[in-house]
Amino acid sequence: MISRVLVANRAEIASRVFRTCRDLGIETVALHSDADADLPYVREATVAVRLPGNAPAETYLRSDLVLEAARITGADAIHPGYGFLSENAEFAQAVLDAGRTWIGPAADSIRRMGSKIESKRLMEAAGVPVLRNLTVDDATDADLPLIVKASAGGGGRGMRIVRELADLPGEIEAARREAESAFGDGTVFVESYVERGRHVEVQVVGHRDGVLVLGERDCSIQRRHQKVVEEAPAPDLDPAVVTQLHDAARAAGEAIGYVGAGTVEFLYDAATERFFFLEMNTRLQVEHPVTEEVWGVDLVELQLAVAESGVLPAGDWTPQGHAIEVRLYAEDPAAGYQPQSGTLTAFEIPAGPGIRVESGFTSGSEVSTHYDAMLAKVIAVAPTRAAAARRLAGALDRARIHGLTTNRDLLVRILREQSFLDGQVSTDFLERTSVVEAGGSTEPHRHLQVAAAVALAEDARGRRTVQRGVPVAWRNVVSQPQTTTFGDHEVSWLGGRDGYAFDDVTVLAAGTDEVTLEAQGVAATYAVRVDGDAVEVDGPLGHARLVRTPRFVDPAEQVASGSLLAPMPGTVVRVAVEPGATVAAGDPVLVLEAMKMQHTVSAPHDGTVTEIHVQQGTQVAAGEVLAVVETGEEA
Repeated sequence: MISRVLVANRAEIASRVFRTCRDLGIETVALHSDADADLPYVREATVAVRLPGNAPAETYLRSDLVLEAARITGADAIHPGYGFLSENAEFAQAVLDAGRTWIGPAADSIRRMGSKIESKRLMEAAGVPVLRNLTVDDATDADLPLIVKASAGGGGRGMRIVRELADLPGEIEAARREAESAFGDGTVFVESYVERGRHVEVQVVGHRDGVLVLGERDCSIQRRHQKVVEEAPAPDLDPAVVTQLHDAARAAGEAIGYVGAGTVEFLYDAATERFFFLEMNTRLQVEHPVTEEVWGVDLVELQLAVAESGVLPAGDWTPQGHAIEVRLYAEDPAAGYQPQSGTLTAFEIPAGPGIRVESGFTSGSEVSTHYDAMLAKVIAVAPTRAAAARRLAGALDRARIHGLTTNRDLLVRILREQSFLDGQVSTDFLERTSVVEAGGSTEPHRHLQVAAAVALAEDARGRRTVQRGVPVAWRNVVSQPQTTTFGDHEVSWLGGRDGYAFDDVTVLAAGTDEVTLEAQGVAATYAVRVDGDAVEVDGPLGHARLVRTPRFVDPAEQVASGSLLAPMPGTVVRVAVEPGATVAAGDPVLVLEAMKMQHTVSAPHDGTVTEIHVQQGTQVAAGEVLAVVETGEEA
């Protein structure tokens, strides 16, 4: 039997595997890069091993270091989690060659399903529906729109949608570059793109006696081809289609003698009720908790059982209720989903009946630019889909997440969007609804601004060294109100013996932790946290991070007109122009890579590139000047 498991992964998935191992009495080994040394999962393991460095290529992708860590810690089994080496056939074989148990499918299964091109051939031979591969030469207008995909890997990297045949060669080249950077394999393929399709996948567990099917999940709501909301069972599917999906997934597993947990992914066209094979993930999926909650299983436990004996434990494989999972990302949806990095000064997601939280971070954790931007998965289960959505939205609403911009508010809007509640999900959901724009245009409610202004005033009073008893903003002769400015918003108020006075709000209680306001006979308390000139405010009107605008700005902090600033910390992977080049507005100037995604920095206007401050491989900080594009116009 397995006695000590090394998890060749990090953060949330490492914690998830450790939890099941503890329940089963199995010891654990954590691996961590320098950037991850202080994350909670490192302390959760029985022992931990440092992998010097930060970049995945020098840490979690180093199979030799992983195997050496297993040797020195006495780990007799390795669980790969997802991502990194989880679908690397050579690594799986190396684990077995080292005399250790591989908690995953056979290396040959990984190899055969690892190529999307080869796997489509296998599935077609097994009778599973597939989309035809196309090329630049044989694609026609009738095939449009098209999608270019990386043969290796996933997560939306190396993927491009093409709507004009003339754009296909350039998009293939761009996809190749991104795939090579992300996976070390630039092979791509082209197929027709189902515009309003749904992403439906089936959970399978192969064992000695066959392939167990544990229902389907819908993962259609995506941004940049990466999943955001997942649920089980898939809503609004004809029972006959569900049966066909399950049968196709079972056939896919049986065709390669699959052993272990895996997921067969399909593209479903609701207009025709037809589905097509996309790929098979030969590992545990990020969204596996929704299947666990509905089917009452522990998929990690099943993985361990199959790895030990090839036999599944006895179980009553019967689904109950509905589960929905959201991925909480450190990103800004209003700014093109730009990844965010920094310190999570507060990270509290309320637990409760029917709520499950899986995270690799806690309050005080540092979120680096080296890895995926996912902070946590939050899952709700309830007897019905509507009840699960309401429960999950409520838990997210009450969460306290400070220090970084996240997609939390977007997730709440999705869960409360009527078209979502009606089951109208598809891969273009975020584009055809207004949930993203609604968040981008929403300004902080005035009461949030008032609470922030009061908190700043209370903080200033608390730091006084003299006259502590004098009321805030006391004046013998009042000439004008005090003004606190947050960007484009001004909050005017008076202070005196009776506290704070606002035109439309009464301050019932004031402090640096809580502020209670009353308006039109309704009182509400806002949690506040002051950090220098910034205030985090949470309450019944949502959350806002408000930063006080200083009265005076240091001229040395200004940047030249036309400067291109790094939108986030990252690495320059390509410089597309040279100094002196003429560019048009929107032309790519350089490409940054951060959190496994590539981001193009474009010219803000027509002009000439007069300065370039970076080169390929340069590490940059957020806000750093990368280049300057001048218009040549006189000021």
